Amino acid sequence: MDALLNFLLGIWDYFAQNILTKPAFLIGFIVLLGYILLKKPLYESVAGFLKATVGYLILSVGSGGLVNNFRPILVGLKERFNLDAMVTDPYFGQNAVTAGIEETFGRTFGDTMLLLLIAFVFNILLVRFKKYTKLRAVFTTGNVQVQQAATAFWLLLFCFPELGRIEVLLVMGLILGCYWAVGSNLTVGICQDLTEGAGFAIAHQQMFGLYFFARLSERFKKNKSNRKLEDVELPGFLSIFNENMVATSVLMIFFFGIILLTLGQNYLIDAGFMVEGQSFLFYILETSLMFAVYLAILQLGVRTFVSELTESFQGISNTILPGAVPGIDIAATFGFGSPNAVTIGFLFGALGQFITILLLILIKSPTVVIAGFIPLFFDNAAIAVFANNRGGIKAAIIFPFISGIIQIAGSALIATWVGLAPYGGYLGMLDWATVWPFFTVLMKFLGFIGVALVVIILLAIPQIQYRADPKGYFLKVDDYDAYLEQEKANS
Repeated sequence: MDALLNFLLGIWDYFAQNILTKPAFLIGFIVLLGYILLKKPLYESVAGFLKATVGYLILSVGSGGLVNNFRPILVGLKERFNLDAMVTDPYFGQNAVTAGIEETFGRTFGDTMLLLLIAFVFNILLVRFKKYTKLRAVFTTGNVQVQQAATAFWLLLFCFPELGRIEVLLVMGLILGCYWAVGSNLTVGICQDLTEGAGFAIAHQQMFGLYFFARLSERFKKNKSNRKLEDVELPGFLSIFNENMVATSVLMIFFFGIILLTLGQNYLIDAGFMVEGQSFLFYILETSLMFAVYLAILQLGVRTFVSELTESFQGISNTILPGAVPGIDIAATFGFGSPNAVTIGFLFGALGQFITILLLILIKSPTVVIAGFIPLFFDNAAIAVFANNRGGIKAAIIFPFISGIIQIAGSALIATWVGLAPYGGYLGMLDWATVWPFFTVLMKFLGFIGVALVVIILLAIPQIQYRADPKGYFLKVDDYDAYLEQEKANS
């Protein structure tokens, strides 16, 4: 029996390490399976696998380049001014859990992979029984699942430090699986509207926040003067900003120019960012312009794999998981709507974050936060894309700014309370600065009643969504054109 169990765990470990936690290959595998279920010729199925995998790898190069190019700059602010600060970043957060979980709770980080498996199985089961659960999205972003499993593991151990190993994994697997299913399901409708029926949802770190701000943005529709970014044609010399690449380049030169000038040339040389004798001016230019380069690469990757994924997923949704859609990386939304919304969201989200960081310093907060690039960019850029699509320019400016404030303040509060701040990092993205602190409060003070409440609240959300539009709820996924016709007939 032990030999069989070890064999099965070995298979799972191989699948988790090489496919499940590698989004490019997981997406490729899903496309291959989907095309096979659609009875496509083998050569077409393999071609689809390759195109989807390469497309996602292109997206990864773009998003990874953005992160790797700018994370050292923002972390440099911590080192340059000797701030004893915590960094809000999924990778810093994962490292913090790895460093502290054995010391604080006497547990090992290795259990996070089992937690991921249990949560993923719960997600699939909830979607499989969508007739009852009303859930339609499968969370497929493996690297995000690992980060969330790590942080969720810490939060549950903080609430129930004496809980046995199996009990921790089952309880947290249920909660996390519900969060993945419900959170990605929340984004189905807003993604269908943004992409005009592309057939995917978001599986990332800000799903609740994204839905909340997207719906709030609709209030700006009443103001006819509030145009969308793509509707604005700037006159005279300002017309250069009508071109997304030019607008992004100029704004990033201004934004990162200020940060780099603040850090100073001597620090950048000492830290190894620059080499002796290198032009400071052209270092600023190159660093800033790479933002536009990586953003263009990211958008190319989106266009390459999304069409393959959505077409092939019909095979899975027709057979294994009827009516389901894949939940994918937030970066996929950057290929839709106004390209300038991405830059606007990043800049105003950064403004909100930096103002809040200064306030934390002024009030002598026990935890000072350094803004990590991933929450700074991916949360707020996506919020602006959806806000602009549903509410126009004002929404695209206001809501990323509010999000930036919440990210820093919420992360500082929760990381200080649960004891992660001393280890130098917290996941820091919008849902983990709002929704998960709320869950943690319920579980810490109400015990297992709080666990039950968290699960009930999560599973009630899709029921409320369904009852708000019982005729169009599933139709919006099954046949978006028919859904639009129905909406037109009802209006």
